[in-house]
Amino acid sequence: MPVRLDLRRPVAAVNTFLVVASAAGGFWAYQSLAGTDATPAANASTRTIAVRQGTVTKTVTADGTVESASTATASFVTGGTVTAINVRVGQKIAKGQVLAKVDPDDAQRSLDAARADLDAAEDSLDRAEDAGSDTSTAGNAVQQAELAVDEAEAAVDGTVLRAPMAGTVTAINGTLGSSSSGTGSSSQGSSQPGDSTAGDNSTSGSGFIELQDLTKMQVTAAFAEADATKLKEKQTATVTWNALNAATATARVSAVDPSATTSDNVVTYGVTLSLDKVPSGAKAGQTVSVAVTTGRVENAVLVNPAAITTAGNRHTVTVVAGGAQEVRQVEIGLEGDSATQITSGVVAGEQVVLTTTSTTTGGNQGGFPGGGLGGAPAGGGPGGGNFGGGGGR
Repeated sequence: MPVRLDLRRPVAAVNTFLVVASAAGGFWAYQSLAGTDATPAANASTRTIAVRQGTVTKTVTADGTVESASTATASFVTGGTVTAINVRVGQKIAKGQVLAKVDPDDAQRSLDAARADLDAAEDSLDRAEDAGSDTSTAGNAVQQAELAVDEAEAAVDGTVLRAPMAGTVTAINGTLGSSSSGTGSSSQGSSQPGDSTAGDNSTSGSGFIELQDLTKMQVTAAFAEADATKLKEKQTATVTWNALNAATATARVSAVDPSATTSDNVVTYGVTLSLDKVPSGAKAGQTVSVAVTTGRVENAVLVNPAAITTAGNRHTVTVVAGGAQEVRQVEIGLEGDSATQITSGVVAGEQVVLTTTSTTTGGNQGGFPGGGLGGAPAGGGPGGGNFGGGGGR
């Protein structure tokens, strides 16, 4: 018989309704909390990929700066008031070209006096010889006078500043009418790859005019301590200019600093790289990214590193053949940036298992987005290896 509510007993009916509603609400709350707080179950997803043959490459990277491989500074040998500056910043000049001049009057007067002293010393020597007397004193006087003339002539020549090398004027540290102190010797010099300074012999650290050969460029970069231990001369590198639409050029390591630089408790080593070719638009001072190849094996049997399980010194892969899986020990060689060389244990063409962990929420399984493994783009392995596009199981 159908159950009928006894309207004559309303209290009992209301109590019955409240009990049912409370039970339903408790069940709903349990389901909601379980769905909100419980961690989705981790599902082990497996995928296979072929062992391939190609090139395994290992690189270390750092940021660097472009600079001239050959620089020089030029300072006046003779001090004086600057009377002429014959070049401007940015101008290309030839070796030996006149750059600037100082007032030569004082130097010329000193030269005239030195020549007069030499004439007098020679006259004294002649008189001593004619008289048949001792000529040693007069002879020494002549030698001293000759040296004084040579120095005075050099001082006159030193009032004209000439380019010690061909290049481009990058700085002029003086103005017309200013006073330039002479150094007494040329402060020119050129930096070769691996030099830590610009080859300036002056104590001030800069000359009256600074030059750079902008046709010969190099890159200096600071590599992390661990990476620097892998670097040596003549290793090849790729240099990328972000400011030039990712233009690239090949380079070679020409020098690694023997001592470290420490800044904010970070230890780095300076590395100099010579550029094989300078891209159009490259300028001194631009920042670049440097990737030095520290290891390269061609025609290597290789797999995605995610296929290898390592326990201590033991390395294994799971090989799939005929629908069955077999755990097989392998020997590895070069561990590259995106692939690992296998020296024994598997051959090219065999299928190995890639294992990753994904989560499921609402029946939507994650992992292998777009066919890639852990972000490794499908079709992107070295030597044509496709580490994300292997056939799924």
